[in-house]
Amino acid sequence: MSIRRCPALLVSAPASGQGKTSVTSALARWHTRQGRRVRVFKTGPDFLDPMVLARAAGTPAYQLDLWMCGEADVRARLFDAAADADLILVEGVMGLFDGAPSSADLAQQLGLPVLAVIDGSAMAQTFGALACGLATYREGLSMYGVAANRIGSAYHAQLLRESLPPSLHWLGALPREDQLSLPERHLGLIAAGELADIDARLDALADAWAMHAATELPPSVAFEAPVVETVPPLLKGKRIAVARDDAFCFLYPANLDLLREAGAALHFFSPVAGDALPACDAVWLPGGYPELHLQALSQRHDLNAALRAHRDAGKPMLAECGGLLFALDSLADRNGRAANMAGLLPGHAAIQSRLAALGLQGAALPEGELRGHTFHYAQASIDAQPLAHAFNPNHGPCKEAVYRDRRFTASFVHFYFPSNALVALQLFSS
Repeated sequence: MSIRRCPALLVSAPASGQGKTSVTSALARWHTRQGRRVRVFKTGPDFLDPMVLARAAGTPAYQLDLWMCGEADVRARLFDAAADADLILVEGVMGLFDGAPSSADLAQQLGLPVLAVIDGSAMAQTFGALACGLATYREGLSMYGVAANRIGSAYHAQLLRESLPPSLHWLGALPREDQLSLPERHLGLIAAGELADIDARLDALADAWAMHAATELPPSVAFEAPVVETVPPLLKGKRIAVARDDAFCFLYPANLDLLREAGAALHFFSPVAGDALPACDAVWLPGGYPELHLQALSQRHDLNAALRAHRDAGKPMLAECGGLLFALDSLADRNGRAANMAGLLPGHAAIQSRLAALGLQGAALPEGELRGHTFHYAQASIDAQPLAHAFNPNHGPCKEAVYRDRRFTASFVHFYFPSNALVALQLFSS
């Protein structure tokens, strides 16, 4: 069996909001500036953190999830990355042991050493107790070291460092400074493309890491070649119009890769900027933030008419989460301001202040099962009979409906196409 070796690290934490993205980005940007090729990944379903990681490393950020992606897909992406990378960085999700599968599950399954990032802003010696708990909670987990985030002074960092036992490697700390923070909104971090100063922030993080933390490469990890299935050319010669702008920005790179591998030509267009629907055989309206662009989207009468004509002609179309919201008759933002949308699916939705749905999802469609996830603040009232309801593998309450009208499929689920390539490709096949 073929094996490739590459320094690799999984960056995790005891909880969300500790600074995983900041530390992973700091490492990626610093090593990239040293001339190293860094490949970045995100544990679990996420769109926003990977945008920042990709900007920091200058390479696409892919998802790694043992259930949504499947172990073969995860192993294949790491094996491919090890072919030309000098460093592989994987940002964890939530806390180290949270979720099923968790970041710890991924680390143990793939043999990845763990860097634990702990927000030390409101603690001193308890830092060591928390770090020891993370390191010893599960037998067989490889803890590479510990780093602190948001420290107040050099003396504060000293207290944290001295709280660690000799068995735990201190990797340093990032200070609590405004220029080292990454802005957020209701779905998480603000998309990297929306921040005019994103590169300055990433450079500041890299500089701070180099000044206050360790910059040596982590241990080398062996990645085995998995058995992968060839993608059939089911979309050869097909043109797929893909909405992509600030309102429709949640696109897994792996999904785009799969469509291209199947022979499709992807034609991106911006509904917000006023682009017409490109000549196409299929349409994809991915997730994003339509609620932040209501005025622009409500004026797209030409695009809406073209989309309805596409649907009425029985041509394939997929609308996911934000794409589903745009497909409804109307959408209201968090302040109650409503606007007309595309009118592809009868219904109305409003963005709430509280999270409406979160979790992994699997949908048994007529074509077969397709996996993904849901994460949104929208409450929708849709006057249509669902084709199916998704299931949560962890028995959570989220079971999103999937709607279909002729060849138009819509759901709050963000599908991960490689989870079942044949099913995904059929959603775009005539």
